[in-house]
Amino acid sequence: RAAADAIVVNVGSTAGQGVYVGGGGYAAAKHGLHALSGTLRLELNGEPIRVTEIAPGMVRTEEFSLNRLGDAARADAVYADVDEPLVAEDVAEAVRWVATLPRHVNVDELVIRPVAQAAQHLLHRGPIFDR
Repeated sequence: RAAADAIVVNVGSTAGQGVYVGGGGYAAAKHGLHALSGTLRLELNGEPIRVTEIAPGMVRTEEFSLNRLGDAARADAVYADVDEPLVAEDVAEAVRWVATLPRHVNVDELVIRPVAQAAQHLLHRGPIFDR
């Protein structure tokens, strides 16, 4: 707590803001992180420590989908025909952005999604961007 410019960045998921069929364990864990972030922000009020939660929507990472679904074909189907899902570098850029804001600026929550994902439950499959 002695640091003059500290930040805690928790990377959760939009699954922490809603629920979906088949996602009970994952959604519960992300809801827990959401609650932890909010509680920590309250408990650190008055300290020079910022607390941010970044909640990405669909992020294309082979590791996540493959681990979650168990085989490459099912993992690939998650992203089929989605025009430019987020990638890990997009999430890293969001972390960099909040971490480099002036020390008096706190972003409580930041939701980032690909343009194709209007909400947790609404995903457009098909072209969006001109090539």
